[in-house]
Amino acid sequence: MSTIPLANILFGSIFTNNILFASFLGMCSFLVCSNKIDTAIGLGSAVTFVLACTAVLNFLIYHFILKPLGLEFVAFIIFIAVIAAFTQFVELFVERFSPGLYYALGIFLPLITVNCAILGASLFMVIRDYNFVQTVFYGFGAGLGWALAILLMAGLREKMGYSNVPVGLRKTGIVVMMAGVIAMTFMGFSGMLSVQ
Repeated sequence: MSTIPLANILFGSIFTNNILFASFLGMCSFLVCSNKIDTAIGLGSAVTFVLACTAVLNFLIYHFILKPLGLEFVAFIIFIAVIAAFTQFVELFVERFSPGLYYALGIFLPLITVNCAILGASLFMVIRDYNFVQTVFYGFGAGLGWALAILLMAGLREKMGYSNVPVGLRKTGIVVMMAGVIAMTFMGFSGMLSVQ
């Protein structure tokens, strides 16, 4: 069992081992939905909620149902089913209470189901042999790290709208370059804390 302090797990999953920039999980929705800060806040909140809740639920299912029955080999399927159910819940909630955000996120809200960062967090929880409390901190921290990353990108992209970007770098080129610079910035934290 892992003996990493909880503060290291929380801050490490946000900064030093950010699931987006250290493992490159969840890049598709990160790049597409980071046009506006409002959309980034909504998607970041939804991903954080789904990631934190599903990591905890998947921990309980894995350790109290799958492992005792020797069914670890179906963990992928079960994890995806739990993620899909939570995503459906979040989608219904957002549609009911924030229709503007629901339409702004469009197809990317239901696609949280296949956001590999969420499945990756559940798998990292198993691989790193976290206990329940560590899983809670890791799930919440990984979600916050993903939300922080998309907020940073959205802020930069909004500022970039007022800049004179060379023609060859407009749209995709400059976005990929900014993602690389943000990833290098997060790598500057590496070595300070570890969650592995």
